[in-house]
Amino acid sequence: MMSTQKGGLDKVVQRFDRLLRAACGVGNRPARPVPVVAPGTATLAGLCDTRAEACAADAGQAMTASERRHAAGLMRVNHAGEVCAQALYIGQSFAARTPDTRALLDRSADEEFDHLVWCRTRLEELGHGPSRLDPIWFMGALTMGTLAGVLGDRVSLGFLQETERQVEAHIDAHLEKLPAQDVRSRAILETMKAEEVHHAETARKAGAMRFPPPVKKAMAGISKVMTRTAYFV
Repeated sequence: MMSTQKGGLDKVVQRFDRLLRAACGVGNRPARPVPVVAPGTATLAGLCDTRAEACAADAGQAMTASERRHAAGLMRVNHAGEVCAQALYIGQSFAARTPDTRALLDRSADEEFDHLVWCRTRLEELGHGPSRLDPIWFMGALTMGTLAGVLGDRVSLGFLQETERQVEAHIDAHLEKLPAQDVRSRAILETMKAEEVHHAETARKAGAMRFPPPVKKAMAGISKVMTRTAYFV
């Protein structure tokens, strides 16, 4: 038992270290390269490994300063959301009751970590930085994730499912709001959306609890505060 607890704590510490490095822009290389769109099309061309290749999708489609600020605001919100996602997974994984639930959370967290770095990379390309309130979002999400984990695996998985469902909805809204020229951000968000849907479905199949409407509404309210604030700050 002691060995299992130590192993779980080691993973939490490693994930904290990786998150802090990514949030600060230090050693923030994702496991998977950044998604790109084939130039001149609206079709995902897969993943590419260099900044030059990644930016090729934007060639000839320059945005105005105002459009770049708007795109950066949207990607700042998504970056803040991914900071929250990592914090949630850290808390949930640490408090998970079974190895299967912990493994599910850790697999999802690995994919979400790529999302975090992709958003950070895109912000840098747009000449902007992440939300200055990220530490606050992180601590709030860590608290909620730990609480969900303490309440049991079904509650924790239900929290994951509903969170991912709401993330999918706000990504849809951002895809509509992005400047038409910003195919680079669009490719990132479309890839993220597909994986958020998969995470929610995986949690459902693993026995996630269905949350009542008041809980979903409360979660949406908290999310709205973060998204509206992170766009500007």
